Amino acid sequence: MNFVAIDFETATSERCSPCEMGLTFVNNGKIIETKSWLIKPINNDFDYFNTLIHGITPEDVADKQEFDELWDEICPLIEDKFLIAHNAGFDMSVLRRTLELYQIPFPRFKYSCSYIFSKQVWSGLPGYDLATLCSINNITLKHHRAGPDSRATAELCLRAFEIKEINSENDFKEKMNVSIGELYPGGYKPSLTKRTKRIKEVIGDTNKHNPDSIFYGQTVVFTGTLSSMTRTEAQQIIADIGGLIGKGVTKDTDFLIVGQQDYRIVGNDGMSAKQEKAINLIKKGAGIEILSEYDFVRNINQ
Repeated sequence: MNFVAIDFETATSERCSPCEMGLTFVNNGKIIETKSWLIKPINNDFDYFNTLIHGITPEDVADKQEFDELWDEICPLIEDKFLIAHNAGFDMSVLRRTLELYQIPFPRFKYSCSYIFSKQVWSGLPGYDLATLCSINNITLKHHRAGPDSRATAELCLRAFEIKEINSENDFKEKMNVSIGELYPGGYKPSLTKRTKRIKEVIGDTNKHNPDSIFYGQTVVFTGTLSSMTRTEAQQIIADIGGLIGKGVTKDTDFLIVGQQDYRIVGNDGMSAKQEKAINLIKKGAGIEILSEYDFVRNINQ
């Protein structure tokens, strides 16, 4: 099995602001090498929230090259390859938006999403973020840096392929129940799970519906206070993407987004009633995924 694991960190909420890129190369089922690049975004603008997560500052990249200056080095490493990202909707949108920003033609390659197919391998987990999956698989992770994240993704994929007895791209359709995405000059096709849900009526802009988003066609419930936006704004984003806003947690809930909790109200465990109910339903087999605000923000505006 040959593939390249890819990961981006961004300087702001804008997808066209990569500040670090990591690639890990796998040949014949073995990790060969990891490469990473610090990247100076246009105008070297950073959001405090992003720096708080990955620790990269404007000073760290002030003397680094912008993405277009690195492209001649990066393109041959991914073109015509099979790429895998953990939450490919995010990483592929970073690549697409950045290429569009610099007016660089898209390369051609196929890709898949370890976030999506991990649900086929390790069912019943409360979350499928990279940290959770690495923890249960005893994979070392220095989280939110592109090189280590890409390597951890590669290790996770190799574990998944071993469990599912996957030896080639052709095995994905039958054994992972996901489609293989493609990027090509002039367009792209997202990597999606084959099992889709009928989208219920939502109050949103149908022109903004985004099948590439993990929230597309999913029921999303919020608990706690979001620091990056109001709950009304977050719910509108989900509706515009093409998701359904749930008022309470049920067995049909797909995602519970957890913001900051008021510790005068929640119990000693720091969890709201919605979060406690979600965990109890997960224990009974419900396919609910609990996301932090950070993971929610990473998955919107794709």
